[in-house]
Amino acid sequence: MDQDMLCIFGTGDLGRSLGQRLLQTGYRVVYGSRRPQSCGLLPPGTQAMSHEAAAQSARLVFICIHRENYDFLETLATQLKGKVLVDVSNNLKKNLYPEANAEYLQRLIPGAQVVKGFNTLSAWALQNGPSDANRQVYLCGNSAEAKQAVADVATKLGFTVLDRGSLSAARELEDFPLQLFPEWRLPMQLTIGLTAFFFIYVVIRDVIYAYVKDNKDISFRIMVSLANKVFPTVSLVMLSLCYLPGVIAAFLQLYRGTKYKRFPDWLDRWMLCRKQLGLVALALASLHVLYTLIIPIRYYVRYRLAANTISQIRENKTSPFDTTMAWRTDSYYSMGALGFGLYLLLGITSLPSVSNMLSWREFSFIQSKLGYLTLFVCTFHTYLYGWDMFLRPSYYKWYTLPNYMLSLVVPSAVLVLKLLLLLPCVDRTLTRIRQGWERSDPESTLSRLVSIAISHSQLKL
Repeated sequence: MDQDMLCIFGTGDLGRSLGQRLLQTGYRVVYGSRRPQSCGLLPPGTQAMSHEAAAQSARLVFICIHRENYDFLETLATQLKGKVLVDVSNNLKKNLYPEANAEYLQRLIPGAQVVKGFNTLSAWALQNGPSDANRQVYLCGNSAEAKQAVADVATKLGFTVLDRGSLSAARELEDFPLQLFPEWRLPMQLTIGLTAFFFIYVVIRDVIYAYVKDNKDISFRIMVSLANKVFPTVSLVMLSLCYLPGVIAAFLQLYRGTKYKRFPDWLDRWMLCRKQLGLVALALASLHVLYTLIIPIRYYVRYRLAANTISQIRENKTSPFDTTMAWRTDSYYSMGALGFGLYLLLGITSLPSVSNMLSWREFSFIQSKLGYLTLFVCTFHTYLYGWDMFLRPSYYKWYTLPNYMLSLVVPSAVLVLKLLLLLPCVDRTLTRIRQGWERSDPESTLSRLVSIAISHSQLKL
């Protein structure tokens, strides 16, 4: 039997794309179809024949059909005996069937060696060629020899193979394509929750307050002014949430005196999604910049400027130049521009194409040192925005804090805790712990001293 001959059951998009990729790699491909004479356009150089004939021509068979159509394979048990069957199927939702598709296929054809694999690749990914060679192919199966045969094909196609163990892991592999941005769920939930909270908060303080107290309708400000309050507020909180878990982990290590104890599960999950938290924060900061740029062209702003100018002309007076206000606004905008530039630098270096070109020390320096600098600059930018507002009772509408004050709570706490970790005595201890040093347990030390004292007393007796 020709070792370079591979068989594909199924002539759909995935089957045709897989066949084309196999041909480009040097394999010979034959298709098994219920209607060999009218199965559609196939890659040039391949041929279609009946399932029985195709199964006998190759040792390795890719099953590119849906599970609902597996029943006919049971009639091919004789032809498929001893063959390696690669199950590439997926389901529309989780737990659709009581057992994994690959396990069901193995039960239908017990004489074959079933391997689950290639199900995480799309037809587009297969057509994309070597430029997509960094995609991983997950495999699982009960036969090491069968898995190795499939791994050799995947490696020759330019994919990275990851062995997930026996066929009992097939359900896990089949659930992979059904996951919709699993690493983004927590960041998006936080973003939606914080955005909804601050939006409702500023609507109550600005729009509803003005309507109740002064009978003024300023609901039009929701579209730009209030949005431009919510976006930077949530962005700053999200950025601080990127670095808060690292600070908590450091204090946990100091408290425990070792780095060899696992962090709580919630902290692990939090630390794993820090990149996504940062990217969402960058997106919100970008919206803040865009909304700020359109402020001068708003009808409301142009109306207020024109009305103020006409009022000064009528009264024949000019507002004096306020040097303090000039310093405040210039400093505020300068820190905002610098903070956004650092934001962009952090976002660019998180891209795989950029981070892969950096050493671990360089990547750590940018994401940690420059990250905290970004948090400091953006927090300082917000303090400059507030300036002396906290001294004016009129800003505490219905005895509530302005939203910018609420946005400063978490980042200020993170910066203060980070400063504590940078104290020489604390930093020295933390560095030793992360290098493998462990603090002795006082109770165990005391017990050892007691046992030594007892043994010495016994020796004297």
